[in-house]
Amino acid sequence: MKLESSLLRLVAPLACALASQNALADDPAVSFRNDVLPILTKAGCNAGTCHAKAGGGQNGFQLSLLGFEPTEDFEAIVKEARGRRLFRAVPRESLLLRKATGQTPHGGGVRLQADSHGYRTLQSWIAQGSPYATENEPLLTSITVEPSRGIVRMNADQQLQALATYSDGLTRDVTQSALFESNDDAMAEVSENGLVRTSNIPGKVSVMVRFGGQVAVFTAAVPLGAPVESLPAPNNFIDDHVFGNLKQIGVPPSPVSDDATFLRRVSLDIAGRLPTPEETTAFLESEAADKREDAIERLIRSPGYADYFANKWTSVLKNRRDDTNDIISNFAFHAWIRDSLLANVSYDQLVKELLAATGTIVSNPPVAWYKRVKDPKEQLEDVAQLFLGVRMQCAQCHHHPFERWSQDDYYSLAAFFTRIGRKPTGVAGEDLIFHKRGLATAKNVKTGADLVPAALGDDVGKISADEDPRLRLANWMASRENPFFAKAVVNRYWKHFFRRGLIEPEDDIRETNPPTNPELLAALESHFVESGFDLKELVRVMTRSKAYQLSAVPNEHNLVDRQNYSRYYPRRLQAEVILDAIDDLTGARTSFANLPAGTRAVALPDNSYNRSSAFLQVFGRPNSQSVCECERVQSSSLAQSLHLINSSEIKGKLAVGGGRAARLQSAEISHEQRVKELYRVAFSREPRGDELSTAVAYLIEPIEDASGKPLSEPAALKQNLQDLIWALMNTKEFLFNH
Repeated sequence: MKLESSLLRLVAPLACALASQNALADDPAVSFRNDVLPILTKAGCNAGTCHAKAGGGQNGFQLSLLGFEPTEDFEAIVKEARGRRLFRAVPRESLLLRKATGQTPHGGGVRLQADSHGYRTLQSWIAQGSPYATENEPLLTSITVEPSRGIVRMNADQQLQALATYSDGLTRDVTQSALFESNDDAMAEVSENGLVRTSNIPGKVSVMVRFGGQVAVFTAAVPLGAPVESLPAPNNFIDDHVFGNLKQIGVPPSPVSDDATFLRRVSLDIAGRLPTPEETTAFLESEAADKREDAIERLIRSPGYADYFANKWTSVLKNRRDDTNDIISNFAFHAWIRDSLLANVSYDQLVKELLAATGTIVSNPPVAWYKRVKDPKEQLEDVAQLFLGVRMQCAQCHHHPFERWSQDDYYSLAAFFTRIGRKPTGVAGEDLIFHKRGLATAKNVKTGADLVPAALGDDVGKISADEDPRLRLANWMASRENPFFAKAVVNRYWKHFFRRGLIEPEDDIRETNPPTNPELLAALESHFVESGFDLKELVRVMTRSKAYQLSAVPNEHNLVDRQNYSRYYPRRLQAEVILDAIDDLTGARTSFANLPAGTRAVALPDNSYNRSSAFLQVFGRPNSQSVCECERVQSSSLAQSLHLINSSEIKGKLAVGGGRAARLQSAEISHEQRVKELYRVAFSREPRGDELSTAVAYLIEPIEDASGKPLSEPAALKQNLQDLIWALMNTKEFLFNH
């Protein structure tokens, strides 16, 4: 009896396991490609931080990122390590399942619950012999999400359903296996089963749905629901779209800004400088109905516009000086960009001249870009991100995780840049750039295939050995039908003036990152193309809009608004702009090597001046190492505060001979006039009553020297003026555009 009892204890679990296995084997057929991979993706097993090859693959177990290489993943799971990851006799004892459920120690923690749909699917697949595909298995062709868009109230729920369509025409509900990701967790969170819950922040939010290498997007408008009883009269189509959206979501805008605020804002945004006291006085005293339009036109036509936007473009075009041999090319490249902007060369023409540049820097300055950016892979990545708003870096090693771009797309785009020749000219740092005759191809390092030029899914036709492929790329990019070119620059300029792109980040345009106001973006794109790619007109139409001219002061309803442009979003001034503004306020002038006296910081040709200016370093001027504008730092820091408060540079500017403090001290004017001039320079407005009385009272305070002896009245006034200027430059009103 003891022997029978012992045998029973051994056989019973095995019998149960076999029965369970038989039951699993009778489940509907499970496919690795169509069923298993999506579950691993949803669980995060093939994410970069876990077992994806792109992240190194934890503990030697490597999968393709997000399952884009299913045959390789099948090999890794089923056959690698002598098949030890699967135990077909008792599926639940498979290492794949034990680690995923935490039964065996696993650095990634628990990824599946034993009672979940995913666990059951994997268990069935193992019991069925872990096939790669089932007999006559259809291929996944697309996925959709239902609903694809809608209005969801604040603090409310919306259930999403993911539907997969296959090559046999059938559609299947794959919600339990799909991966859901919100693009803004502060606005809306989404559960693993597709339940969206909004927060109390109004606006637009999107949820990306991923299944089997395909993506779909759900977009929700989250209304505040406040009454929008009155709106500013629109100036142009921008206002129609912005105010129409605000009315739809129930977010009343702030009122239009006053004249002083507008003049300071638009001068800083277009020319990167403060208005002069004379400009401020004339503008505030004018009663002309079109004075704002006139101010915009004057700024667009000014050299300051070209200086400021050349500074913007040279940074992202990597006009970087690494040694003294770069000075000629850097100065020439900067001058070409500045002169092109001042002459209002059309944007499509400017980009064509850059991409197709040949010759020497002296004869054709845009070839300087090829001096700095030499590798075809870097060239394609920079061109795609800067001029098309497409980030291709991921596709070099694997299928883009958020886009349709593959490694073939990556190397096909690189092929446009593979026939660039270089010859030394005998001048240090100077090369001759030319087209090398031959067929343009680029090798996909993964497959070994030689790929001909292709432009992000578009066939540009056969390119002969005698034709420079860059010309074909430039013409494709600058065509009116290009789906990326105009959209990218319009969105970039929108962010410049409105502080947030309609697509954010501004250089990451993709289906899974939709615009917050798609109708407005489309209208801007169309207007820009119809204008002949006119950059000045783009600046003009944006700054003339009432949406741009709204006050930065929030009302009771739009304080938390971050994306609907119901008010102006303040931002700290750029490093160069602050330095110039301090010089304007103090009457000092910063000296820059190899540049004429009086050169403003916004007109600096390259990054080399960062090394000699502690101010530019501390306030985050970029070093032109990245095509992304995010290299520029515009957040505040303790180091910045200390520099403004107590640096020798600021003290020197305040006390400079012939500076504003010295001039105002010696001028035969009243204290009220002195204070008013300082306020007009710093803030482009008159001081309010309490500000004026407080400042005047401070100017007449006596001062003692270190020995306790009273200073003379002129000396005390000069010191008090320096203190007042110092106090003004340390205010948020001075340091921010608002």
